[in-house]
Order: sequence, then structure tokens, then C-alpha cells
Amino acid sequence: MPEGRYMISVAAELVGMHPQTLRMYEQKGLVNPGRTAGNTRLYSDADVERLQLIQRLTTELGLNLAGVERVLHMEDELLRMQRRLERMEQEMRKALEEVHRLYRRDLVVYQAPQTPAVRRRAT
Repeated sequence: MPEGRYMISVAAELVGMHPQTLRMYEQKGLVNPGRTAGNTRLYSDADVERLQLIQRLTTELGLNLAGVERVLHMEDELLRMQRRLERMEQEMRKALEEVHRLYRRDLVVYQAPQTPAVRRRAT
């Protein structure tokens, strides 16, 4: 989880929301801020970006919170899939490098095949 930087009042001000709205979003699982040992919410830059996205989805696109939840779930899934694909690509590159490393690099003298003499038919 990214390191928390902003208390709830600062995060709310950054995104132009009421702190109670941020609490409600947390309760619904739309955002998950870190906590201090004293249980104070600390919002990271990623949390603030997510809150800004929620705000755009609700105000500009008119989505309700169920729609926002679905969009965020799809974005999270897409991010997981992108990370998985990147890991798979790295593994494939490593495997390909290993295959190339194992190629034999012996020099072989090439001899062109000899063409057989052409026979003429008797007429």
C-alpha cells in the first residue's frame, strides 16, 4: 500500500469534498486509506487520485455509487491483468534469452550440392 501523506481534512480539501463523504467512500470500500498507530486516516497520492476519479464519475458521468464501484473494480482488475502480463513478458524474455544462449555456435563448412550431369536422349 502506498504511504499515507494527508489527513482526512487535507485530502477532502484537495479533492473538494466533505470529510464525511470520504468516510462514506471508505465505508463502501471505494477507497482504503492507511492508518496511523493512533488510527488516524492517512490518504496517499494514489488515494487522492482515486477520490478525484470517483468525483469525475459521479459528477461528470452521473454514475451512482454502485456504478462507481463497478468501474473501480474493472479498473483494479485491468491493473492486475496489466501487471500479470508484464510479469509474463519478463519471464518470456528471460526464457528466450536462455534459448538463444544455448544455441550452438559451431562453424560448419557449407558445401553446395553437386548438380548431376544432364543426359541427352538419343533421337
